[in-house]
Amino acid sequence: MLFDTHAHLNAEEYNEDLLEVIDRAREAGVSLMNIVGFDRPTIEKAIELADRYDFLYASVGWHPVDAIDMTAADLEWIEALAAHPKVVALGEMGLDYHWDKSPKDIQKDVLRKQICLAKKVNLPIIIHNREATADILEILKEEGADQVGGIMHCFSGSPEIARECIKMNFYISLGGPVTFKNAKKPKEVAVEIPLDRLLIETDCPYLTPHPHRGKRNEPSYVKLVAEQIAELKGLTYEEVAGATMQNAKKCFGIR
Repeated sequence: MLFDTHAHLNAEEYNEDLLEVIDRAREAGVSLMNIVGFDRPTIEKAIELADRYDFLYASVGWHPVDAIDMTAADLEWIEALAAHPKVVALGEMGLDYHWDKSPKDIQKDVLRKQICLAKKVNLPIIIHNREATADILEILKEEGADQVGGIMHCFSGSPEIARECIKMNFYISLGGPVTFKNAKKPKEVAVEIPLDRLLIETDCPYLTPHPHRGKRNEPSYVKLVAEQIAELKGLTYEEVAGATMQNAKKCFGIR
């Protein structure tokens, strides 16, 4: 019943026990997962996994932290991969002002190029935002990102910002932080944003939900996210699981 819309099973943290992690996810009711690639090695692994398992899909894009490393050849490669039958989105892409590896102007340029590519290949985009909300919203508007829409990945902003993103044809995806005791904004978003615009994710191996916080995250824990949203919204777990599954399929164009 569950769709983990953002998982990094292509990370080296799963090299030793990937099959066990996948089995636990399936046992927990996670029937579909999107494996997100963000540079050459992780994109290659995401495609490999999507080819191997019928319940895994892939997204391909270039992470803003590594924007300085992206070449024209990389962008052409991503465009070619966009035609792959298991690729459902471009990303993750965006802006990250926490780390200083890639200058802001280069990050913005790489984001704009990927949005243009998404419109060309008609795929939704997955947006990574860290300490860059105003600039991201400006670029999404200027580049007409609403034409393809997509996902605000691991959303940490206010309900007001979430509504602005929804107007631009984006879904709001919540992960482990919504289960954190002191995470005020994600809880407010879960309560106030309509269920038909919400998605769930793990971003595993990162952002592990309570009560496993501090340990490696994995897709089976997305159930904890769905349960927390259900509690906050006064709905049943089944209602949240079913709605977020349908939302994800609609966003990704999966029948």
